Amino acid sequence: MVNELLSDKQYRQWLIDIKQRVRQSQLKAATAVNSALIEFYWSLGADIVQKQQQAKWGSGFLQQLSKDLLGEFPDIKGFSYRNLVYAKQLYLFYCQKDIIVKQPVSQLKKTNSKAKQAASLIGQQIVAQLARIPWGHNVTIIQKCPTVEQALFYVSKTIENNWARSVLTVQIESDLYGRTGKAISNFENTLPASQSDLARELLKDPYNLDFLTLARDFNERELENGLIEHVSKFLMELGAGFAYMGKQVQLQVGQRDFFLDLLFYHTRLHCYVVIELKVTEFEPEYAGKLNFYIKAVDEQLRSKEDKPTIGILLCKGKDKVVVEYALSDINKPIGVSDFQLTNCLPDELKSSLPSIEQIEAELQMVDQSKL
Repeated sequence: MVNELLSDKQYRQWLIDIKQRVRQSQLKAATAVNSALIEFYWSLGADIVQKQQQAKWGSGFLQQLSKDLLGEFPDIKGFSYRNLVYAKQLYLFYCQKDIIVKQPVSQLKKTNSKAKQAASLIGQQIVAQLARIPWGHNVTIIQKCPTVEQALFYVSKTIENNWARSVLTVQIESDLYGRTGKAISNFENTLPASQSDLARELLKDPYNLDFLTLARDFNERELENGLIEHVSKFLMELGAGFAYMGKQVQLQVGQRDFFLDLLFYHTRLHCYVVIELKVTEFEPEYAGKLNFYIKAVDEQLRSKEDKPTIGILLCKGKDKVVVEYALSDINKPIGVSDFQLTNCLPDELKSSLPSIEQIEAELQMVDQSKL
């Protein structure tokens, strides 16, 4: 009977469906638990602030509160003294967002009822966002972000990209907030408004390529190879939505062959993205060449469903005025950004380090010797 069931296609499909529903219910339950936890910590933080302002319990009351709660709920780690401090910090930190009630929290009771309602609504909106990411992520954000605007930016990006806490930490420490949307581009004049805004938000300046280790005097091909060898880290730096299509992509125009440094497709913009790498400061002719490449992609690769191809020029420095002049009469969408690379080896060490090919060859010889 058991064997018959396992070989029955309908039963197997039904079993797969049940397993999927169980996983979905587990995810919903975990999400609901996290949401309730964040809401609890927010209200607890508000209570702690109020009690410290109104009650005369002394400076050690948080330690006593932690001890009493852990005694009653020994299996709940969230009642440690440190976590109670974080709950208080979370509440105080986001109260800065109160753009209507400018006074400190201690003065909140003196404001009129309309201002209180507005402040309460702001708090509810913030908590709704915070409740969508884990508690540990929230703690990391308030510890590392100086302003509410920056913090909410990273909350939004964590929700959008489903970042692990380690990835979130890297993004904050590399100042993703400060680099996003800062590239010089002509998108406003070459793309529809809806796509132009999104495209601008996707570009950074500078791009952080510190995951590479190259000699100080590296060339464009070495930079390109390094990015592809670490393509997962490069994709994370580019941001959500980029799909790698290839390097040195060949396109024939007339009787000549041309090669794109890197080609991507963006799933949210629904367009190809050509990335050209330059290890020197921006020169006006770079924009003209990239404009030509974008035209070739539009003519040869772009389908009717695809939006206009976008070009990104990564340079080792730029003069803002020169870039703006160069892009002013370009009719294809191009963004120009610097790249940042600090982990460079002295040139004299470059020749002493084995290449990827040499390492692979050595590993193959070791494997063959074991046979």
